[in-house]
Amino acid sequence: MAEKEAQTKLDAKDEKGSDKKPIAYELAEKQREISIAEFFEKNRHLLGFDNKKKALLTAVKEAVDNSLDACEEAKVLPEISVEIIDMKNERFRIIIEDNGPGIIKKHVPNIFAKLLYGSKFHTMKQSRGQQGIGISAAALYGQLTTGKPIKIISRISPNDPAYLYELHINTQKNKPEILREEETQWKKDHGTKVELEIEATYQQGGQSVDNYLKQTAVVNPHATIIYTNPKPEQIIFARATNELPKEAKEIKPHPYGVEIGMLMKMMKSTESRTLQSFFSSEFSRVSSGVAKEICSKAGILPTFKPIETNRDQAERLIRAIRETKIIAPPTDCISPIGEELLQKGLKKEINAEFYCAVTRSPDVYRGNPFQVEAAIAYGGELPADKQVRIMRFANRVPLLYQQSACAVTESITSTSWKSYGLNQSQDSLPVGPAVIAVHIASVWAPFTSEAKEAIAHYPEIIKEIKLALQECGRKLAQYTSKKSKYSDELKKRGYIEKYIPFVGEALQSILGLKKSDEEIIEKILKELLEKSRGKLEELGEDNTEYDEDFAKIGKEEEPKEKEGEEENE
Repeated sequence: MAEKEAQTKLDAKDEKGSDKKPIAYELAEKQREISIAEFFEKNRHLLGFDNKKKALLTAVKEAVDNSLDACEEAKVLPEISVEIIDMKNERFRIIIEDNGPGIIKKHVPNIFAKLLYGSKFHTMKQSRGQQGIGISAAALYGQLTTGKPIKIISRISPNDPAYLYELHINTQKNKPEILREEETQWKKDHGTKVELEIEATYQQGGQSVDNYLKQTAVVNPHATIIYTNPKPEQIIFARATNELPKEAKEIKPHPYGVEIGMLMKMMKSTESRTLQSFFSSEFSRVSSGVAKEICSKAGILPTFKPIETNRDQAERLIRAIRETKIIAPPTDCISPIGEELLQKGLKKEINAEFYCAVTRSPDVYRGNPFQVEAAIAYGGELPADKQVRIMRFANRVPLLYQQSACAVTESITSTSWKSYGLNQSQDSLPVGPAVIAVHIASVWAPFTSEAKEAIAHYPEIIKEIKLALQECGRKLAQYTSKKSKYSDELKKRGYIEKYIPFVGEALQSILGLKKSDEEIIEKILKELLEKSRGKLEELGEDNTEYDEDFAKIGKEEEPKEKEGEEENE
């Protein structure tokens, strides 16, 4: 040890023989590992906790998303209770309770008090959560702003006890600290209840918890959400269907989406003994024949061991994959809402006079399957002199922030809406009494940040969104055209109805009829007008049956007059 110290001093001497250490030694002592929890502790804005109003929404959103995912995985119709209690001095207690499958006891601390821990990051199927950050980030924010732990009650079946945890996050180690753990009484047979206290502000409006839950009800028509706001007022978003969404199945990655680094990592960890079996077992849509073709184009034997592949060989394999025709990945890994249920969701929450929805065929970006759905609600109580309201969704989750940075907004502004009956200035949102909703379902939604607030601008996604919007626009144009014609007809009918009494009076005078016949004439004219509803332009073309009615007027008295003449004779 003494020899090492002496050598260090000797090495540290400069040209003049000074014992002063170089500055690099001092700087080296400051280097240390950074925990992911410490990183987000200082950069909480990346997770959506950059202001107090947004913090309240983000905390509720993460808990509700988890509850919806859990219920759907357990094939249970979600019943979720959301309660926000005003604790004064800009502090709020948030309580979210669901009827999901519950959580196994040993996993609770890691799920709620450890960042980047979850079951969805490595699965290739549609889900709301992805990174295993959301609910633990809410716990971290509550711990930072109030110092209070997150509280969890969970139960997995009526035969198992409910248990309670109170947790803190050790940010230096990114590990949970259990402050309290015990069995407890709980009325539910299964489910999870999350309670945390945070510093926040409550406001109503477009970016509020109220609007988030309303939009969540639109794209999750199978869920019942009971919401109690801080006022306190209770709002119930009842389910519109008892049908659960189609279950999304997990798939393997598609070769078109793999990059050289990922390919090398997969080849080092695979259990396959040959390249041919590696490609056919680790990727979707790759048969033994396709795997052999890839190896042949790369100039590598199909029997070559994957673990022995070097970087140059991996690069040749990547080029060979791009040159090989491979079937698009399967789409049973995504679960769209569907046109009928999307319309039901809009009708349930938005009062309009016309609704339409479109579900596009699945497509692929970077090897990831995705599907675009669009819907429009038009007229009714929606304001006609303001820009249309946009509702953006990804995997059934509303996106309320960063609207201008989203691919959905770009797609809407770049679509020509004038031909569909809405006003629009260049490169801006259309103006008119409408709500435009766009939903993207994907195994890996390409968000622009960890806060999951906007969709990245992939050309494939923008193209599909525009095609869906144009299809909805054509349906809207048909409706507005018919509405315009009907409006014109109502005006014409109004003019005609206004003058029917005068026409009847004139006909009575011209034909020399009795005063009582005037009412019959008016009745016939109104019946003729009613029969021509929707086709006023045809009025007068073929109305022979009414000609006969007109001919009978005044002739019913003729036989009596003849009988009187005979008596006088």
